[in-house]
Amino acid sequence: MNITVGQLSQVPRSSAGDLLRLAPGMFLANGLGEGHADQVFLRGFDARSGQDLEFSVNGVPINEPAHPHGQGYADTHFLIPELVESLHVLEGPFDPRQGDFAVAGSAQYSLRLPARGAHIQYRGGSYNTHRTVALWGPEGESAGTFGGVELATSDGYGQNRSYERATANAQYEGRSGSLTWRVLAMSYGIRYRSAGVIREDDHLAGRVGFYDTYDPTQGSEVSRHLVSAEVDSTRTASVLRAQAWASLRSFRLRENFTGSLLDVQQPYQSLHAQRGDLIDQAASTVDVGMRASARLRTTWHARTQSLELGAYARHNTVDSTQQRLRATTDVPYLTDYSLDNSVSNLALYLDAELRPLGWVVLRGGIRADLFQYDVLDRCAVRGVTVRGAPLDAECLSVDRSGYRSPSQRRTSGGIAWQPRGALFLGPWKGVTVAMSAGLGARSADPVYLGNDQQLPFSPITALEGGVVFDRHLAGFALNARGLYYRTHVGQDLIFNETEGRNTLASGTTRQGALVAARATNAWLDLSAHLTYARATFDDDGKLVPYVPEWVARFDGAVHRSLPWRIRGRAITASAGVGATWVAPRPLPFSERGESIFTVDAQVGARWAYYELGFIAQNLFDAQYAWGQYNFTSDFRSRDFPTLVPARHFTAGPPRQLFVVFTLHLGATAARHGAPTETAR
Repeated sequence: MNITVGQLSQVPRSSAGDLLRLAPGMFLANGLGEGHADQVFLRGFDARSGQDLEFSVNGVPINEPAHPHGQGYADTHFLIPELVESLHVLEGPFDPRQGDFAVAGSAQYSLRLPARGAHIQYRGGSYNTHRTVALWGPEGESAGTFGGVELATSDGYGQNRSYERATANAQYEGRSGSLTWRVLAMSYGIRYRSAGVIREDDHLAGRVGFYDTYDPTQGSEVSRHLVSAEVDSTRTASVLRAQAWASLRSFRLRENFTGSLLDVQQPYQSLHAQRGDLIDQAASTVDVGMRASARLRTTWHARTQSLELGAYARHNTVDSTQQRLRATTDVPYLTDYSLDNSVSNLALYLDAELRPLGWVVLRGGIRADLFQYDVLDRCAVRGVTVRGAPLDAECLSVDRSGYRSPSQRRTSGGIAWQPRGALFLGPWKGVTVAMSAGLGARSADPVYLGNDQQLPFSPITALEGGVVFDRHLAGFALNARGLYYRTHVGQDLIFNETEGRNTLASGTTRQGALVAARATNAWLDLSAHLTYARATFDDDGKLVPYVPEWVARFDGAVHRSLPWRIRGRAITASAGVGATWVAPRPLPFSERGESIFTVDAQVGARWAYYELGFIAQNLFDAQYAWGQYNFTSDFRSRDFPTLVPARHFTAGPPRQLFVVFTLHLGATAARHGAPTETAR
């Protein structure tokens, strides 16, 4: 499903991640800070920060293996949203080109800037928020050549939600005959604070505000620097592609879900009081990789047949640690793990598209992924009571058998064979019947990897079937579809509050259905979708927690020239609205969360070089919980704490109002609203 942003860019978006809401069944939450990766819900999966959805930008993978905050962590905040021209969403693991983390599907961002010239935009408003963006598309160059920079700061709503961010995205695209080449460079850094979770009973009793925090030391610092080079050769009978990339990333996050609960006195520790459960996760990553493919085309009975052979290779070196810090300080008192990870993924695939009849299309093939791990655990001995061992020692050089090295290496590897296929029948008057099935794989988290583990990945089995309607009718381009899907995961990852991330769980099964439609003409763009998903554990049939069963989304935008002119130039006006509804989510201990309904709106007008807009996010000022949890905690907010599980939440943003001013410069901007431009 290729989603062209088009006029729906008028719907308020805070980040490139927000564009995912255009995809059927997508719900995003981010209650842990402006720079934290979005929590993505899709087709019955709580992909958390990317574990079940494969992300890429202009062909470069974003998901991070061996990340301390979760396997497959995918942060899209380094993308300038105004540069995203389209988003290609593949649901399920049905295409042989899809790789690691494509459990619920894949999201492929395409960056381009069709508007030539320079564009300078300022947005300011609620909570001392300021954002400045400068974009440049050189005249005479293709839309694939662009540059963009962004600076943003805010105090954030409520307590401890401030941030400071700087971003740069640039690409050059050149052509010579059948060759097209691109060089992409990106750099990004952010420092943000996080309010964390609030106990609902503390809020209802007035002990803490809805938008408050227990611990002001929570927050994160993140940076990413990336370069990619790509070349395509397109001829009548073949398309050849090759790409290579390299990136450097740093990450540090401090968060606390349980307060002061887990620091239990142990016999190998000197006497101490509770020191707090503040988690400090850090990682330094080097990522290099390449992909190459050759697609060959031929004609048989006047119908195009094609076959693609491809290769993929990626290597990540990740230095990761997780420690516990003393409450309200930066002083560590416990090391959960300290790992030096080397993770490699090599893949080969074959993808065919065959048309035996005019109304039959067969797509599919096979993919083989080799996952290989070399993990050095620098703190392999922790929490062992041994006679003569010093108190309060970590990373011990002794165990119950005597002296040993404090470090230990674990290695593993294995191949995942993944056949995939799809059958399309039609179209008949715009109606196509589609059926797909395939096997996928999600690489193992090195934290839980055993030495010489035979299958260092979780197998995925998926199928879906449905009907697609696509045609022009009454001046509109209409696209609608309805489908049923089912996905089984051999070993899942579910959120664990004691670790602040997803941890190992048993196998799970998702099944459900979705309906979606989009109608577009020259001045109006409407999109809506409704998804049902039921996710259960295989062993006991209970609902998987945190996964919404129902998600609905509507986006609408209008863009027209007004009947008035100033100095011979037309005024163009635009408006956009987006609404999301999420049904109550299942929580642990057979509880249910609260539903969510929010509306965002934007209006704007442009004359010649100048554009002015107004944005309202959460237009009706709904007070809602973005993240909803049920677990035991002790935030020292009462004299007599209880170990009974309690409702916790991360607060969604209240109403926020912004004004946006944009200055357009260049030859293209000079023609905007002129009589010849309006005639077009």
